[in-house]
Amino acid sequence: MPTPVGSHSLSRRTRILLIVAGVLVVLLLGGSRLIDFYVTWLWFGEVGFRGVFTTVLFTRIVQFLLAGLLVGGLVAVTLWLGYRFRPMFVPVSGPDDPIARYRTVIIQRLRLFAIGVPAAVGIIAGLAALGDWQTVQMFLHGTSFGITDPEFGKDVSFYAFTLPFYRMLLSWFMVAIAISFVVALLTNYLFGGIRLAGRSAQVSNAARAQLAVLAGVFVLLKAIAYYLDRYELLFSTRDQNFDGATYTDLNAVMPAKLILLFISLICAAAFFAAVFRRNLQLPAIAVVLLVLSSVLIGAAWPAVLQQFIVAPNANEREAPSISRNIEATRQAFGLTEDTVTVEPYSGTSTATPAAVRADTLTIPNIRLLDPNKLAKTFTQLQQRRNFYGFPDKLDIDRYVVNGQKQDYVVAVRELDSDALVGNQTDWINRHLVYTHGNGFVAAPANQVNAALEDTGGQGGLPRFTVSDTSTQGSIPVSEPRIYYGEKITDYSIVGAEPGDAPREYDTDSQQYTYAGTGGVPLGNLFNRLVFSLYYGERNILFNSSINVNSKIMYVRDPRDRVEAVAPWLTADGDPYPAVIDGKIMWIVDGYTTLKNYPYAQRVPLGETTRDSIQGGVQRLPDTDISYLRNSVKATVDAYNGTVTLYAFDEHDPVLQTWMKTFPGVVKPAKDISPELREHFRYPEDQFKVQRELLTRYHVDNPGEFFSTVSFWDVPSDPTVQGNTGAGQAAQPPYYMLSGLPGEQGASFQLTSALVSLRRQFMAAYMTASSEPDTYGKITVLQLPAETQTLGPQQVQAQFLGSPNVSQELNLLRQNQTTIDYGNLLTLPVAGGLLYVEPVYIERAGQDASYPQLARVLVSYGGKVGYSANLSTALDQVFGAGAGAGAQQAGGTPPPNAGSAAPPAAPGTGAPSPQLAAAAAEIQTAINQLKAAQQSGDFPAQGQALAALDAAVKKFQAAEAAQPPSPAPTEAPAPAPGG
Repeated sequence: MPTPVGSHSLSRRTRILLIVAGVLVVLLLGGSRLIDFYVTWLWFGEVGFRGVFTTVLFTRIVQFLLAGLLVGGLVAVTLWLGYRFRPMFVPVSGPDDPIARYRTVIIQRLRLFAIGVPAAVGIIAGLAALGDWQTVQMFLHGTSFGITDPEFGKDVSFYAFTLPFYRMLLSWFMVAIAISFVVALLTNYLFGGIRLAGRSAQVSNAARAQLAVLAGVFVLLKAIAYYLDRYELLFSTRDQNFDGATYTDLNAVMPAKLILLFISLICAAAFFAAVFRRNLQLPAIAVVLLVLSSVLIGAAWPAVLQQFIVAPNANEREAPSISRNIEATRQAFGLTEDTVTVEPYSGTSTATPAAVRADTLTIPNIRLLDPNKLAKTFTQLQQRRNFYGFPDKLDIDRYVVNGQKQDYVVAVRELDSDALVGNQTDWINRHLVYTHGNGFVAAPANQVNAALEDTGGQGGLPRFTVSDTSTQGSIPVSEPRIYYGEKITDYSIVGAEPGDAPREYDTDSQQYTYAGTGGVPLGNLFNRLVFSLYYGERNILFNSSINVNSKIMYVRDPRDRVEAVAPWLTADGDPYPAVIDGKIMWIVDGYTTLKNYPYAQRVPLGETTRDSIQGGVQRLPDTDISYLRNSVKATVDAYNGTVTLYAFDEHDPVLQTWMKTFPGVVKPAKDISPELREHFRYPEDQFKVQRELLTRYHVDNPGEFFSTVSFWDVPSDPTVQGNTGAGQAAQPPYYMLSGLPGEQGASFQLTSALVSLRRQFMAAYMTASSEPDTYGKITVLQLPAETQTLGPQQVQAQFLGSPNVSQELNLLRQNQTTIDYGNLLTLPVAGGLLYVEPVYIERAGQDASYPQLARVLVSYGGKVGYSANLSTALDQVFGAGAGAGAQQAGGTPPPNAGSAAPPAAPGTGAPSPQLAAAAAEIQTAINQLKAAQQSGDFPAQGQALAALDAAVKKFQAAEAAQPPSPAPTEAPAPAPGG
């Protein structure tokens, strides 16, 4: 037999170059990972959650080792067996036989291949196993639900914690066996255990035994998979109307799984028998039987049963499964009878002015300020400096001021890292000087300073109360500096040696040195070197201002901080600031979720929580969930960055599981202070999921559920132009302080309208309480099915179709302004539904423009009110005197609807003569226009419009000739905040 030609060995120089190249690659790839690891390690130490980091790290290391040893070890054993029992003499087809050449290379470097191949495969497998740490920990610390599934009688914890772990193990064993089978084929082929001769193949006894055992084990694992498939039928999505095991799943698929299980055992036995028999016909027959059975029993028979037995009588056949689905879905998403109360509500009423005036819970608290529209207003009037900013979406919270509780639009004046300009972007200024925001800004949600026209165009603005380093408003703050917030995206280096001059910008007249506990120490040279490499910034290493007391702040978004210290939580997309005991705290809602809850409906979390406010931006991951609890309330100190997790739903088994995994990380509910609890809001994202489910799962009867006749819809947002048809954005829920029928006192609620399925008429009104005593109680006011109470889209159309409204809106547009419709609120008042919508105007084409409340639209029982203030609009709908309650809540009420009182001249307290004359002409033109509209005199309408246009231009010219009145800011008047 001719000797195959071997390959040449590498020269010493080549080996050295390869080693150097390998070291460089490891440093480039591994060095950055080591730096990331150390920076993360330091950060977890700063926030006091290093135990979370080490637990996750240890779990991943163990998984890496076990998965690597399992797959890599099986590959090593397979290689050893293939080489150990190889044929001693292998014929060679000629001097150019490629197999012989490869065989020679492998034999010459036998140790390299024997160790390198299993090690490489094991490392890849270990890296792939790193992402399953949550499955492992949930299995190790699983907690019983105390609820059993209706089919197998197993506790829900089996499906939540145990079954996913079994599936993970089974998957890894099947992957390991499949890889080993491929490696066995290649090894035996290279070493002659398998030889291809023409159309036939020769297999040695050792190779046949090795492959047969591997195939038998794989089929045996498949039998176990069939066994576990039975339980996973309870998550079936076969029926498009509901999730869970259907009639077909229970009566066709489940028996088929058992039959296939036994056939798999027979098939595995046939493979094991092939170890002792030279004939492979028996395993081949078994494989064919298994494939045919899978097709006929596993697929064809369920399809036949579904088509001819179930489909013609689906309403009856699926009734038990639908009942199970309804019960499980309500349990999984907290919609059980002890949480949700459905009450009948007429929705129609002919309320008198006295009845409306008697409503002292809702009318005085009607919200006129839309937090989703006023970001520019807050920015222009309260920004103070270009590097400060407010989020695009402001927040709503409630406070007790001067003994009266009311809701406020709230925000903190944050440092906006993206707003620095010019020399402010210099490294020293960006990271050492401009380090923090300053102030808590709030405005009563039911008030404006005055009607738009009553102050010469400076009305319709929030009545700000500000607490910062220079003043204290009605909601006092002991530490107003904001080092952690939603708009601070860059790192900052703070701290100075005692006696050194402060360098952080605080106000124009003073600098500041951070004295809190936030930040990672940056005093030693090693840390400075690490962060210099991490950020690619040499100044961190060489700047002389950085000293032993310096600290670096990063990961400054409150939501990011909570998700980092509690990776098992899904954080709500809208953190909000609150003043707690004089400190500004960010409150973040944390959810525990499960993908598989038996028979519960799956919900796409990201899609369901997306609405018109977000503009298509998805804040939550688009994963399907079948279980949701707001189990954790987290706070982040805006000054120190301290993260605190509180167990809010201590009965949640998922939370209990994670508390066992990370002991001491979540504080018990008893540690929540009463003042903090007063500022807890029912979270929007959870509410959106629940209202989507309640559109269907308010139905109890399976037959009615199947017919969908009583289903509802979440309305599209009517205030967004063109928001109709496919892909329309949902109307967001709204926070407000209001009353409910039959309840005492006003409560802070999250509310939403619901309309009939594929129709725009109102079907129900849903509200969730945020009050400490009734927190989480959901009330659904269900309207009679036969009534046709107008829904949000129809009310908006009614507003815009009203002749008086459309005419006056056109007048507003003529003043080079754009119109923006605020939130359309739905309120149960006096047995009917009251709709209130603020209308904002903004000067077009001006960077410094901002929205101002111009008009208020009101609808009740088909009547429309439209005025510059709420009280007059209510009078127009209900009759004189109905709006008296709204006047009491609105601060100083405007004198007359539609009047155009000019602003006072500077320093005089009285209107300037030019403005007074122009305002009088405007009022005369408006009166002429209204008279012409009532009489139907179109020529007179045209003349009145021309006169109005000329008067408006004269008014604007007179206004430009003098400085505008300043936006109102509440004078310092410290009072206890709730």
